[in-house]
Amino acid sequence: MGTGGRSGLRPGKGNTEGVAAGKGSAEGVAATPAAASAACPYRCIECNQEARELYRDYNHGVLKITICKSCQKPVDKYIEYDPVIILINAILCKAQAYRHILFNTKINMHGKLCIFCLLCEAYLRWWRLQDSNQNTDPNDFIRYAKEWDFYRMFAIASLEQTAFFIGIFAFLWVERPMTAKTKPNFILLLKALLLSSYGKLLLIPAVIWEHDYTPLCLRLIKVFVLTSNFQAIRVTLNINRKLSFLAVLSGLLMESTMVYFFQRMEWDVGSDCAIYKPQDF
Repeated sequence: MGTGGRSGLRPGKGNTEGVAAGKGSAEGVAATPAAASAACPYRCIECNQEARELYRDYNHGVLKITICKSCQKPVDKYIEYDPVIILINAILCKAQAYRHILFNTKINMHGKLCIFCLLCEAYLRWWRLQDSNQNTDPNDFIRYAKEWDFYRMFAIASLEQTAFFIGIFAFLWVERPMTAKTKPNFILLLKALLLSSYGKLLLIPAVIWEHDYTPLCLRLIKVFVLTSNFQAIRVTLNINRKLSFLAVLSGLLMESTMVYFFQRMEWDVGSDCAIYKPQDF
């Protein structure tokens, strides 16, 4: 399929070191002992079968994408695609794009993305809280201490997201014999859930450009995030849509229980925002 596009030479995409050092053959790269121990580190984005490599590097920089032995399709066509195209396909929740991102790339921004998404969610709650408690008195020095409300919203948002993940993991642990033939990789699933929550970044533009349809936009963002979580679970564990849906539903139930607990404690959690009300789920 040619020499590949912009993404074809990204780190971790193939085994090019062996050829460069003269250790490979015309067919590809001879596996080192370390590489041999890590068998099949990639996945076919079409059929989810394991693959040893994404492309083969012939001499003089000539690349050829590996063909999957199971479905007879390219193992990962996205290595030739522009990152913008990959992002668009991920936004459309295509399983192939999710497999490319989760299995065939090395992304180590899960923690940073999680913190940033929580900051966006905390800001939305804090903004709603301040909007409902406006005080126009210029001598109100308490307003300078209201930043602590933001930190409180951040802590509550973190606890609710933790409850959401616990609900998903608990359901999948109970249904473990049904989800996969082998032991589920919950660490990979956690990373997938964190990455698939990127839709929360849209909360800030929805608040900045406020208009009459802002509540509807916030509901749509919530639905988009849940849909992305659903697809991440289905792709990571290779399970059917029914189990993925029930896992997300279990997470929502646990999150709603946490919100109800905070409300019983008479804590203002910013859940007057429509997307965080349990009855909206």
